[in-house]
Order: sequence, then structure tokens, then C-alpha cells
Amino acid sequence: MQTLLIQYICLILIIVGLVMIAQKLRVAYPIILVLGGLLLSLINAFPTITIDPDLVFFIFLPPLLYEAAWQTSWKEFWKWRRVIMSFAFPIVILTSTVVAVVSQAIIPGFSWALGFLLGGIVSPPDAISATTIMRTVRVPKQIVSIAEGESLLNDASSLIVFRFALAAVLTGQFALREAATSFVLVVVMGILIGLAIGMFVYAIHRFLPTTASIDIVLSFVTPYCLYYVAEEFHYSGVLAVVSGGLLLSHKRHTMLTHLSRIQGANVWSTVGFVLNGLVFLLIGLELPAIVTQLNTINISTAIGYGLIISLALIVTRLLCTLGASLFTRFMSQFITVAQANPGWKAPVILGWAGMRGVVSLAAALSIPVLLDRGHPFPQRDLILFITFVVILVTLVFQGFTLPWVIRKVAIDDDQALLPDDQQRAIIQRKLAQTALDFLANNYPDAVDDNAYVSNLKSRLAVDVSYFSTLNQPGNPSGLPENVLADHQRIALELLDSQRSLLHRINNRMEFDEYLIRKYLFILDLEETKLREKQLPLDNLA
Repeated sequence: MQTLLIQYICLILIIVGLVMIAQKLRVAYPIILVLGGLLLSLINAFPTITIDPDLVFFIFLPPLLYEAAWQTSWKEFWKWRRVIMSFAFPIVILTSTVVAVVSQAIIPGFSWALGFLLGGIVSPPDAISATTIMRTVRVPKQIVSIAEGESLLNDASSLIVFRFALAAVLTGQFALREAATSFVLVVVMGILIGLAIGMFVYAIHRFLPTTASIDIVLSFVTPYCLYYVAEEFHYSGVLAVVSGGLLLSHKRHTMLTHLSRIQGANVWSTVGFVLNGLVFLLIGLELPAIVTQLNTINISTAIGYGLIISLALIVTRLLCTLGASLFTRFMSQFITVAQANPGWKAPVILGWAGMRGVVSLAAALSIPVLLDRGHPFPQRDLILFITFVVILVTLVFQGFTLPWVIRKVAIDDDQALLPDDQQRAIIQRKLAQTALDFLANNYPDAVDDNAYVSNLKSRLAVDVSYFSTLNQPGNPSGLPENVLADHQRIALELLDSQRSLLHRINNRMEFDEYLIRKYLFILDLEETKLREKQLPLDNLA
């Protein structure tokens, strides 16, 4: 146990190093982590570490899905709901069907049930890689929103297809009507369980005397409760986590305190980084175990099967995204859609962003070794190897070329009504003006009698004046750049001088260090606010 713990600590240190290399090379870190895992597997650095499918499905998947749901904008999710739903359900089912047809045609002895099993395994794209790449290359926000929304649902639909196909292989029977009814029931009940548990957790946060630490602990327990309860009743744990996470994310401003929101965001970003890093590195480390299981199958033949399936997946997803664009244009004549004419550029980017990830590999590993009758599960080793080839080809090939595709397509962001800088200026001016109006309407006497309130009013008035000058016609920055840059530089230097004072005071025995840390935290928040307020000028300071 101690040896295994030390190995995982070493893996985390390797992840940190590889991510820094990825940032230096300006490459999406999942690609570098998978390649790093492959290198470690070739030198047999961690022979005792392998992927346990139960570990991925129950320990890794719920918190990763919950964090993704927490970061997803409900407004954007609802705006693009039709596109997201078409990607998450019809396209996944169609992709599974295409994989079943191709694999049954090219692989000797491959039945339709095994084909759908393989299709359910490799059909869901991994959005972590895609969104990581999209954030390093200028791409319209609606594409990122669609990719993030799709990632919340496609794992559920693909795992449901996988579950039904696995049952067909194990029992030798498959009833389409019964499967369709069960599919709907699994989806609907998974969502309802997620909403019910989400409301219960909301009530705990909202009405019980929690602290920031308790809120954070509850946030870690919640995704496991959502997933376990749904799976215990044989419904979709993935959809339970997603629906519950979206509900609680939408209610965060009423159920959490400011400290819970700040500290929780910091903790979850770190935990999400470590979990994502581990699963991508483990994909690469799994190579030796998968290769050794091929036994009687020629490895070059298996690679050929994997490449053909990968090509079928890439082509199918591109055709589906382009077809979805045409269908949206047709339906816009009858119903209101978010974008009446999506064109071809966004579908090409979303189509090329179909990299596969750890959910596919975990699903393949969860295939039982033996059938109920004690016979070996047919083609299990080959399915595992094909899945690994598909992950490697799509993640590395498409991942490396996605930035080039985005640049060549040169898509314009026609959904953004205002530039980000102008939106910031308007929001912060309205915040300051609202605060001024509140003081004038509720505490007019305090402004005259209380020096601190008067000072607060003066600061708000300066903010209103400052943000009113930004982005005016004929004067994009409102004030000379050197004035704004000097203001930021001087303010940051002032904060540094205050920090130095606090450190000097902390050396004196009559001051409590815990109180000093609180004031340091306040200065950190002030610096965050200052840098956000003048974010476009970071390159000038």
C-alpha cells in the first residue's frame, strides 16, 4: 500500500512536469500526458499501476462530471440545447451503428452485438482535450459551450448503448422495443434522481448552519451520492450527476457564502486538474497490459482494424455535424433556433474535435473476462486494443491538428454582441452606479455624517466616471494608455508595500499571525479585483 501511494505521488509530480512542458510547447496537456504515459509504459516505470474500470467509473468520473457541470453556463447550455442534445444522443447512436456495421464487415467472427458494444465504447468524444485546445486558440465561445454541453451528456448515452449491447452478448437476446423503453426510462429517471438529490443538497446548504469547510466537503460528497444512488437503481448515474450539478451550479449564489464560493472554486480547480492528469497519464500506462492480452491476434492486423475504426469515427462525426447544420437550417423555417444558419465552419471544428478519452478505455476494461457460462468473452482482447488505438489516433492526430483546422477555417464570432472589454466596462459601471443609487436612497444622512460611508461614495463615483469613459466612440480606451497603466502599476506597488508592512508586523510577538493572514487574504482579493478591472492592460504594466 505504501509503495502504491509513493508511485501515485510520483505520477502527480510527473503530471506537473508534463503539463509545464505542454504549456511551454503550447500544446494541449492531455496529448502530452498520454504520450508521456506511453513513454513510461515502454520503459516499464510503473508496472503495478493499471486502470481499474470501477476506479474510473466511481472515483474519477463523478467528480469530473460534477466539476464540468458546475463550470457550465446554464444560459449557454439552454441556448444551444437542441444542438447539444443532437450531438449527445442521435449522433452517438448513429456513430455506434456505423462502428457496428464497419466492425462486423471487416473483423471475422464479429457479431452485431459485439459491433454495437464496440460502438458504445468508442462513440463518446472527450471534451476535456477539445476545450483545452480551444482555449489556447481563438475560437467563438458558442463552440466551446456546445463542446462542453455535449461532454456532459454523451458519456451517458454511450454507456447506455454499451450496457444494452453487453446484455445482448451475455444473454444472446435483444428486443428493440424493450431496449428503447429501457433507454428512455434510464435517461428520465437518472435526471429525476439527480434533481431530487440536488434539491435535498440545496436545502442543506441553504437552511443549515454550514461553514465554508463544510460546504466544500459536501460538494465532494454530492457527486458520489448522485452517481451511486442512480446506479444502485440501474439508472444513469452520469445523467444524475450532470442534472444535479447543473441545478446546484445555478443556485450557487443563494446557497453558498462568499467564502464558500471563493475557497470551493480554488479547491475544485486543483482537484480537477489532478484527476484529469491522472486519467490521461493512466491511458498511456495501460499500453503493455493491453498488448499482452492480444495473445493469438496478430498485432499488425489489430492495428489495421483500429485505424479503420478510427477513420470511420472521424468521417462519421464530420458528416453528422455538417448534417446537423443542414437540419438546423431546415428546421429554422418552422421553429425558433439559436442560430438559423450555422454554416459549415463551426460544424467542421466541432466534427474535428471528436477526440476519445478515458471513459472509452474504462468501458472497454469493464467488459467481463468470462461469460455467465464460464466461456471466455468473445473478442474482448481485440476490443480493448482497438479502443486503445482509437483513443491514441484521435487524441494525438486530431489533437495536434485541431489548432491548425481552427486557424484555417477562420471562423468569426458572430454571436458576441459586445467585445469582452466593453462588457467588463459596462458591468462594472452599472455595479458602481447601483451602489451609488442604493446609498442615496437608503442612507442619505450617513453619507454626510459618516466619514467612511462618504469615502465609499467617493470611490464609487470615481469608478462610475472611470468606466463611463471606457470604450467611447472615437476613444476606444477612454483614457491614455499610459495613465491606465500607471494607475495599475502604482496600485499594485501599493499592495506590495502593504504586504511588506504586514510581514514586518507579523515579526512582532504582540500581533496574532492568524489575523495577519486574514488581512493578507484581503489584499490578495484587492489585487484580483484590480487585475480584473484592468485586464486588457496587463501587457502594458
